[in-house]
Amino acid sequence: MKRIAIVEDEAAIRENYKEVLQQQGYSVQAYANRPDAMQAFNLRLPDLAIIDIGLEDEIDGGFTLCQSLRAMSSSLPIIFLTARDSDFDTVCGLRLGADDYLTKGVSFPHLIARLAALFRRSELQNSNEQQSQLIEHGDLTIDVNRILVYWKHQPVELTVTEFWMVHALAKQPGHVRSRQALMQDAKIYVDDSTITSHVKRIRKKFIAQDANFDCIDTVYGMGYRWDNQG
Repeated sequence: MKRIAIVEDEAAIRENYKEVLQQQGYSVQAYANRPDAMQAFNLRLPDLAIIDIGLEDEIDGGFTLCQSLRAMSSSLPIIFLTARDSDFDTVCGLRLGADDYLTKGVSFPHLIARLAALFRRSELQNSNEQQSQLIEHGDLTIDVNRILVYWKHQPVELTVTEFWMVHALAKQPGHVRSRQALMQDAKIYVDDSTITSHVKRIRKKFIAQDANFDCIDTVYGMGYRWDNQG
């Protein structure tokens, strides 16, 4: 049974989401604030975390929690579920490592579908039944089974969403992938600006390891492509 953690300071909302997710067969632990959640996460990480941004007296407590969780696990699926819908908050959440950003107006069926998509992707990481699938292009190596990316033999710490976006680009070097195609491959449903934020964050992570990295081209009006020549 998949374990989901909900960190939400409004009791009625917290219990509502908990009940809905339990009806879907998930094991759900709910927390009202960041300290309680971190105390539990230090003992055992959930399989997926749903986080609000404002948590009791911490106006950006969810951002801090996301950053801490991402430091503990590069592959744990993290979703922000919040009333804050500004582009600034969305970009901040994604830059801190969240895999998805939803507002509280989202329908329950839509939320359940997003959770299922993230679980389907992350399950590949723990699969031992498939033969190793490696994609190698120049200094890039992608281990599909383990959801890992290496640049010049050094691991690049990507989220699950970021991994599938790199995979979508690099499996066909030189081919332009539209933002819509990247969304489909990564199984996320967001606007163009969110895809742009993901790509910027991916570039930043590669550049942090190699200042000369320049393999992701922006093809204006069309999308992005992986260029092995840099």
